[in-house]
Amino acid sequence: MAKLRITWKRSTIGRPEDQKRTVRALGLRKLNQTVEHEDTPQIRGMVTKVSHLVECVSVEN
Repeated sequence: MAKLRITWKRSTIGRPEDQKRTVRALGLRKLNQTVEHEDTPQIRGMVTKVSHLVECVSVEN
């Protein structure tokens, strides 16, 4: 299964609380941190919700 490499690029200061919680739920703790997740509809939805704050790249195994 493909993976997504998600990097946190913009701060959540001044953003709605649900966007802050979504970034945390993705496993991101600090700016410029990168995490990898399986490419599932749930993760895609979370990335779409905060697409203006993160960078997402598809990674083939």
